[in-house]
Amino acid sequence: MNLHALRLFTKVAELKSVSKAAQALMISQPAVTIQIRNLEKELGLTLLESKGRGIALTQNGEFLFKQAQRLFDLELDIENKLEQLKNTGNEELQIASTHVPSHFLLPKWLAKYKQAYPTTNIHIKTANSQQVIEELLHYKVDMAFIVKEDGHHPDINYQFLMNLDYWFIVPFGHPLADQKVSLTELMQQPFVSREDGSSTKEYLNALCKVHKIPPPRVGLQLDGINESIYAIAAGYGTMLAPSIAASSFIQRQQVARVFIKDIDIQRPIYLCTRKNEQNTSSTFNTFINIINDSIS
Repeated sequence: MNLHALRLFTKVAELKSVSKAAQALMISQPAVTIQIRNLEKELGLTLLESKGRGIALTQNGEFLFKQAQRLFDLELDIENKLEQLKNTGNEELQIASTHVPSHFLLPKWLAKYKQAYPTTNIHIKTANSQQVIEELLHYKVDMAFIVKEDGHHPDINYQFLMNLDYWFIVPFGHPLADQKVSLTELMQQPFVSREDGSSTKEYLNALCKVHKIPPPRVGLQLDGINESIYAIAAGYGTMLAPSIAASSFIQRQQVARVFIKDIDIQRPIYLCTRKNEQNTSSTFNTFINIINDSIS
């Protein structure tokens, strides 16, 4: 495959315009058009089609665009890692994680690692599950940590680490505090919800669907576990929260549990890496060993 033509196609797909791509790349528009036509001829596929006064990607074009983005993201990742080695002589470790592992598990694992390898730079990005997987797929990070039952991406390896208990919580002193109720009754309460793309939000909606009841009314939506629990502690709403995050609030009598009849929730935490990728980095592999030792 002609990588130069693929790069031009990727820019056209990104900007949804041949003329804008040509301008951005500082080459003539006819030159871009010829390269893309040659790429289509080489592949035997139509990648672009006319749409009004502009262009649109075909289904084949959408597929190639996503794969090409990953290819050029990998190229950039290699360049960045070589630059790190040249400037510092040390590798860096880039991690993406959803909120629960990032706030409550990674700090102790990273502290243990840094005590043994103080010169290694480590960067963590905290986001929701959808964003974390995108970061990993596009070579923005070396590994990811996620809480998610299903919907696993075919290009990702999921290594199970542990299960975490999840609890429904309400403000301390709430009429349902420490009570056992039905899921239907609890879903009539106003909920503090996580943002779209959050696996906890997806799980709660799926739980309601399985039990054939309407999802809860969202009274407040916040991006993050701690922010959401603090809202409950301040006196508003109900939420599904990881026990590892909620237990200290319960001990301080700021929030309380609500027990659901015949329902106990455990959710899995996974370490995610790209499939079919053999990572030989000593930084990467040493950190994996520390995690495995910590949870064994």
